[in-house]
Amino acid sequence: MPIRSDSDCETSFVKTTGIAYSVGGSDSRVCETLDAGDQTFEELNYIPSSDRLTYSNGFYVDCAALFIDIRGSSKLPETHNRQVLAKIYRAYLSECVAVLNQDQNCREVFINGDCVSGIFATLTKNDIDSTFFRAAQLNTLLNLLNWRFEQKGYTKIECGIGLDYGRALMLKAGYKGASINEIIWMGDVVNNASNLCHQGNKNGRKPIQISTVIQQNITRDDYKVLLEPIYNPALLSTEIIGYECNAVGTEMDDWIEQQKRNGEAMKLGFAAILQNHFAPPPQNKNNKLANLLSQTPTKNWWE
Repeated sequence: MPIRSDSDCETSFVKTTGIAYSVGGSDSRVCETLDAGDQTFEELNYIPSSDRLTYSNGFYVDCAALFIDIRGSSKLPETHNRQVLAKIYRAYLSECVAVLNQDQNCREVFINGDCVSGIFATLTKNDIDSTFFRAAQLNTLLNLLNWRFEQKGYTKIECGIGLDYGRALMLKAGYKGASINEIIWMGDVVNNASNLCHQGNKNGRKPIQISTVIQQNITRDDYKVLLEPIYNPALLSTEIIGYECNAVGTEMDDWIEQQKRNGEAMKLGFAAILQNHFAPPPQNKNNKLANLLSQTPTKNWWE
């Protein structure tokens, strides 16, 4: 599908179990974790099944990290009450997750506040193309959301989107023996994607911010042509430190624009119906009753 130009967030939560805490048991778990051998962290070029993770091993893997969050979200409570905020956040979070979840290479999706992030398997350069396209779809999603928000009188939102590729440490962490655990991802790729996300739509920057390594591995020319270099802010520097764009998915964007046109056409049609319904009837000289009512009598009835 073509596209065209126009702090870490991987936190999640699990339910508690109420198991009593023991300092002795805590010390045993700490020692077991610290005494684990370094050889338990295997180097891989792919993301393995999470079933292979234990509390004593981990995997260094190749992956891409994609982040999106809302700019100026702390100011939204100044404009809307809690009920409206809940609607805005639910709509935004639901559909950001839907965009990421559709991708077969997406291995994990995380939500933390208004930040949504995904970890993607990237065995080939085509997978990098696909992940970049998801960034463009997230950017297009904002057009849909803001259109619907505007119809309700809600404030439009702006987001930053960050994308990077590299190595990450994949771990299982939590409370051993209590079924309270999560997979966590650590490494520069996660931190960089999060930082790029924070730069999007800020201080004149475009919404989508990507690393140089992502740009170097994109294969599609129609994607690459959308990317504009970002130079080191040092005076007269020619060093490229990243790329940015305002790309959208054409098919998705065309559908949204068509719905907008359909909505406007319906408004115009409804307005025309109302105008015709309440307009005064046209005068008709052949209407005898109307003529009789409009005539001025020349004599009184008793004359």
